Amino acid sequence: MDLKWYAHADARDVRSFLLDIHDEVYANDPDPFTSRERFSYFVDTWSGRADWSCVSGWEDGGPVGYAYGSKFKPGGWWKGSDRPRGVLGRILALSELMVLPQWQGTGRAQQIHDALVESFDVDYVTLLVDSTHPKVQALYEKWGYEKRDETNPSDDSPVCAVMVKTLRDRAA
Repeated sequence: MDLKWYAHADARDVRSFLLDIHDEVYANDPDPFTSRERFSYFVDTWSGRADWSCVSGWEDGGPVGYAYGSKFKPGGWWKGSDRPRGVLGRILALSELMVLPQWQGTGRAQQIHDALVESFDVDYVTLLVDSTHPKVQALYEKWGYEKRDETNPSDDSPVCAVMVKTLRDRAA
């Protein structure tokens, strides 16, 4: 799989690409929270951060999926949740990891995930997972994440598991 990298300066150029992949992944989901309009808010918010980074995977000339995120500012954490005790230092907030249906279950998601995470100099990676998707949560657990909390970050969002992966333990 070939990987392509994007930074904050590329956000406007890749916005439609990100939204189109989202639309294909959520094509049959009637939940307004997963609508293109709602998701565009998140794309714009995250890609507006100066250290935003995105990695997309490509195979046979077509897209596989992407992941993006940015670091939390010192003291920053997910809305509606307290930062877990001991999670100190530099923290990557992995905002999205999305793989087209035909590539799900092939290991490509982890390759894209790992490429993004390795591009940041951080001690921890954290992400939110819809609590009604235990298979997704279990997949992240296989990748070294552990559930530390639950949050409902906005009025229209589902309850999400707050997952954390330790890369470098600063307490050690």
